[in-house]
Amino acid sequence: MVDIREVPEADIDRALELAYLVFNDRPEKEGRERHHALLVRCSRIGAYDGDTLVGFMAAHDFRLSVPGADLPCPGLTFVSVAPTHRRRGVLTALMAEQLRRASAFGSPLAALWASEAAIYGRFGYGGATTGVTIEIDSTRPLPLRIAPDRRPLRLVAPDEALAVIGPFHEAARAGRAGRPTRSPERWSQEWLSEQDEEDEELSPPRIIVLGEPGEPIAGYVLYRTKPEDDNGPVRTPGLVRVEELEADTPAVAAALWECLAALDLTGRVTAWGRPADDPLLHFAADRDQVRVTAQFPALWLRLVDVRAALTGRSWAAPVELVLELTDVRLPANAGRFRLKAGPGGAAYEPARAAPDLALDVRELAACYLGGTRVVELVAAGLVAEHTPGAAAALDAALRTDLLPHTSDEF
Repeated sequence: MVDIREVPEADIDRALELAYLVFNDRPEKEGRERHHALLVRCSRIGAYDGDTLVGFMAAHDFRLSVPGADLPCPGLTFVSVAPTHRRRGVLTALMAEQLRRASAFGSPLAALWASEAAIYGRFGYGGATTGVTIEIDSTRPLPLRIAPDRRPLRLVAPDEALAVIGPFHEAARAGRAGRPTRSPERWSQEWLSEQDEEDEELSPPRIIVLGEPGEPIAGYVLYRTKPEDDNGPVRTPGLVRVEELEADTPAVAAALWECLAALDLTGRVTAWGRPADDPLLHFAADRDQVRVTAQFPALWLRLVDVRAALTGRSWAAPVELVLELTDVRLPANAGRFRLKAGPGGAAYEPARAAPDLALDVRELAACYLGGTRVVELVAAGLVAEHTPGAAAALDAALRTDLLPHTSDEF
């Protein structure tokens, strides 16, 4: 029988050793120090078998952008169970304690990135955002169907970047659901770190911003480069790896992508974790040159307090439905409820009427940010529609202008 309790700061190195064992990892000294500093800032739960730490889970203290609001949302990370203690209920106990704490602290949501997609659905998490990887053949100029913004582009030094791009990122975060807050420490240790944690051949971060000097910037791109490799049997052209690109308008985005594709001594631009509705995919003139090479579920979301989550976001259209919700992990969420929502707000109260839709909290979480359509889950047999048109009505109310998205992997 394991004991679930707080992991003291003195046990952080033990927790890291467990995580490295589970994830088959062995970071260098700098990486270990960065992970240690990260876990000092996180809340930490451990599963102890006697004095041995056999399970671990940490959580960032995030707020998450949702339609029309910003809600508390712990971000789970470093979830690990020792190979000697798998299939013995350790993860279930850790998840139960994390959900209990999130509820006690008044967090209506929780989120994570899944290392294995098959695990977290049984704990009520649903894939709420989608990321795509875009690759550009930059051995030739990038033709565009719109005119790029011709205001000046300029480089910003990494040690000055946070003051310049941080406020822009925070403002942009409010315009698209699914994006967690970033602390100065996360900016400096992850996005602006001198060396990339996974590929030491990549350059330090480069930051280009667009805008007239002395005026607020209209967009930025953060990227790293790797030189050409012609030593092997196949020549690999120089690489530009886009970490993040934010723009006020499509014309600003066009200027930044055009700049990236024209960088000297490179022939390939890759951008991991872009939104599935990235405007580049429409204004690029040659889609053979700009390709989506991967698509994947990104942020997984859990509705800890369904009522607080539904009444805490904005709604695009009026809807009134009775939902029959199942939640085996948090029974307080389960039951039959009337959702009455619209541009003026929402109410969510117990109901006795026959349900219009029946679904699990996992499916509601997947649809909550507007990234998954309820009608698709009805078609997949995961949601039962008892009243024709109910799923489409809920989709219309959940709709957002932009798809939810984040590239903040944690």
